[in-house]
Amino acid sequence: MLPQDIPDQAKTPPAQNAIDYEAFLRAHLNQPHSIMRYEQAHETLWVKRANRGNPALNYWLLSTLARLFRAAVLQPVPNPGGAASIRTEERRLRGFRTLGLRVPQVLATAEQAFVMRHLGRPGEEAPSLSNAIESAIAQGAPAVLQLWQQGLDAIREVHAKGEVLSQAVARNMVVCSDGVIGFIDFEDDPAAHLPRAVCMARDALNYAQSTALFLQQAGAMEPAQQQWRAFVSDMPLQAQQVLRRTVSKLGWVRFLPRSKRLGRDTLRVLAAHDLLTATAA
Repeated sequence: MLPQDIPDQAKTPPAQNAIDYEAFLRAHLNQPHSIMRYEQAHETLWVKRANRGNPALNYWLLSTLARLFRAAVLQPVPNPGGAASIRTEERRLRGFRTLGLRVPQVLATAEQAFVMRHLGRPGEEAPSLSNAIESAIAQGAPAVLQLWQQGLDAIREVHAKGEVLSQAVARNMVVCSDGVIGFIDFEDDPAAHLPRAVCMARDALNYAQSTALFLQQAGAMEPAQQQWRAFVSDMPLQAQQVLRRTVSKLGWVRFLPRSKRLGRDTLRVLAAHDLLTATAA
């Protein structure tokens, strides 16, 4: 979750000495929202508190779709919420950081919460990759493609280091001030429930779905399809097969009318189909 998504932000007075992060966390365990941002004298902190998991109905719907289309990649990943999700996220953040991947640094933990350091510099925002790509549309296709390729390369690096993401959508990827792509939101662990090949294909599909409309709006779809084919060809064969089978089962999408009256979500699905069909080319 990024600053623009937070319902409320809090500011605390600048500290004169180094922060006792465990004490800071204890002092904010009863914050009114599950995740809140705190501006300190020399750094920005986020406190994330245990929240409810996904409703059981959501799991049932996704499981039904997965069976209907025989697409394992649609199988939902359990997110129990509460302390279990907090422990999962803390563990995954620490693991990614050990591998040299850019994620927020966990500073202190409790059973129901943890405090982490903001990925941006103090006083600076670190925009989501989604916002950065959308803002670049006005600059034309090359600017959009450069950012979009950075996202692909970041996912490729995660996979090369033996990991997979949780929700590999562009809003969960952060453009840091040095240009490195960071990652946030690790409340679930797909690799604990799904085969690695499915997890990798799932990451690719999530990224395509969340960015394809921007590519289309920038007039960058054709060169992006070439970059997409190169990305897919670098994936392990099993992951490529999962991806191609999933795309083939979603072929009915092309019959949807391309009308703005059907809403942005429909246009996003159609744009993603245009991008994904490059896999079979």
